[in-house]
Order: sequence, then structure tokens, then C-alpha cells
Amino acid sequence: MTRKLFSGLAFAAWLAAAALNAQQPASPPATSQPAPPAQAPAARQPAAQPTGGQTGPQGDANAPTIIRLGVNEVNLIFTVTDKHGHYIPDLKQSDFALLDDGRAPTRVNSFHQQINLPLRVGIVIDASTSIRSRFQFEQQSATEFLLQILKAKSDRAFVMGFDVTPTVTQDWTNNIDGLETGINRLRPGGGTALFDAVYTACRDKLLDESRGHEPVRKAMVLISDGDDNQSRVYQDEAIKECQRAETIIYSISTNWTPSRGKGDQVLKQMAEDTGGQAFFPPSVEEMSVSFHGIEEELRSQYALTYTPADFKENGAFRPIYLYCNDRRYQVRTRKGYFAPRPQ
Repeated sequence: MTRKLFSGLAFAAWLAAAALNAQQPASPPATSQPAPPAQAPAARQPAAQPTGGQTGPQGDANAPTIIRLGVNEVNLIFTVTDKHGHYIPDLKQSDFALLDDGRAPTRVNSFHQQINLPLRVGIVIDASTSIRSRFQFEQQSATEFLLQILKAKSDRAFVMGFDVTPTVTQDWTNNIDGLETGINRLRPGGGTALFDAVYTACRDKLLDESRGHEPVRKAMVLISDGDDNQSRVYQDEAIKECQRAETIIYSISTNWTPSRGKGDQVLKQMAEDTGGQAFFPPSVEEMSVSFHGIEEELRSQYALTYTPADFKENGAFRPIYLYCNDRRYQVRTRKGYFAPRPQ
């Protein structure tokens, strides 16, 4: 009964925010509680105008979606599936309820279906001794994925391999030949510092890419058996750095044994905590199927921008709870984000 009441209140708050957005597009609505004095200047800033509303794809399906963020706005990208993992298209804003740090947003500024935002993808490949026997298949599958997913005009990717240390073999580029060369340059050998690699990729590459004004879809494709024996940072530190960089992890396990070990649990948790998905292909020859699943998901997502309530620039983690009112469907998105610190 309590859960039903909570869901009903959350949904009511969501609809109220959406209605206020439709009635007052130029400025945020007043709240029942006064904003803290330090937040007053930010609260008076005009919010971004809706760019998509509750509309489906229109015009050129390959044209990039343009979403511009205003002051204190959050861009949330998410995927909706049924219990069998099939993607659910054509849902509307009213089909969802959202809480940011336990409160409904002040206003919803835009909602897009089947977005086509520019991609920023990091290909992070385990090059330790433990995966030597299947390394060539990893390289081939990663190259095929980039050939299929990247659009030269808008998308970019980088390649990083890791054993005891992470090494970037190809920096950000839209040149497929350069990316393929970067993948083929990797050579297996040494121990495994998985968490260090994820942390470094987010800190040095993907976090830097988040400083632009226009949102992109940022993802890391992590290919590994999930075992770590050399890292200096812990798993939760690597996950937090992904959340700061607003990066989704898609992990592909290279553990082909029937049982799921500790490494597979690591890959699953890192994916789920960042809003991504873990793939466990039964054999090295079927890795390309996992890459196809990632490609399909990246083309089957929704985007929502909103202004959170009681927003404070204090560097704190703000949890996100987003669900579909039709409980047959599951929503997969990041579990939260870190508010910026005061300048």
C-alpha cells in the first residue's frame, strides 16, 4: 500500500511539473518553500526552452538531435525494455515519473523519443595475459562495431588498452582507419588493472568531453574478464568517476566458462550502476552479437531535460529514480549524478 501511495504521489508531482512547464515556458514556477539565499541568483536564470516536447522522430532520422542545456538543467538519457529485453518505442513524457534527490523536478523542459545525439565512445580493451587466447577476436569485433556505429560527421571514439597500466593507442577521432590501427596496435601481456583503466578513461577522456554545452551520448565499451589484480583505485571509485563523467558502461565478458565468477559480477555491477548493460556471450565467436546489442540500444533511447528542485552547487551526489507507470516495462538509466561545485 505504501509503495502504491509513493508511486501515486511521485506521478502526481511529475504531472504538476509538466503542467507548470506548459503554462510558464519562460521562467521557473514558484515553489512552496523559499529557495536558500545563495541559490536565488541561479533560480532567476531563464530555463532553456523546450526543443522536442512529447514528439517522436521527425524529418531526417539520421540528423543529430539538438539539445541545449540551460542553467541548472539535467540531461537524462534512458532505455525502456519489457521483461524479455525488447525495446519499447513511442512512449510519452506522461508515461514516466521521476524523482531527483527525492523530489519531483521543478519543470520538465524537453522530452525526445528515439534520440540521435552525437556519440562519444571509449573502447577499453583488456590486454592482460589472461585473455591472450581470445585477443584477436576482441580486436575484430571491436573494429566491426566501430564501422557500424560511428557516423563520421558527428561521432567520435578513442581506443584504450590496459594491463598493469592503461594506454591510449588512438585519441578522440572520427577516422575509422585510425581507430582500427589503434585497436590492432594493442598487444596482450602483464597483469590486470581494470579499475585504474576505467577511472583513467573517465577522468582524462570522457569527463573532459562533458564540458561542452551541448549534450552527447557518452559510453564506454569495456571488454574484459572482470578480474583485477593490480589497480590502485577501488571499484566504487571507478564507478563514481564514470558518474561524474556521465558515462554509461557497456561491459562484455570474456569469461567463456559456464559458471559466472567474481569477475562477471564486477562487470555487471559497473554496468548497472552507470545505467548500462553487461553482456555474457557464450563463446568468443559470438562477441559480435554483444556489440550488436550495444549498437541497438544506442539507437533506441529517450532523452529528458529537466530543472531539479532545491538544486545546490555543492558537489554532492544526487540520486535519480525514474520509472515507467506501466510496471511491465523497465527503465534503465544512471542512478544519479554529482552536482557541480561552486566556481
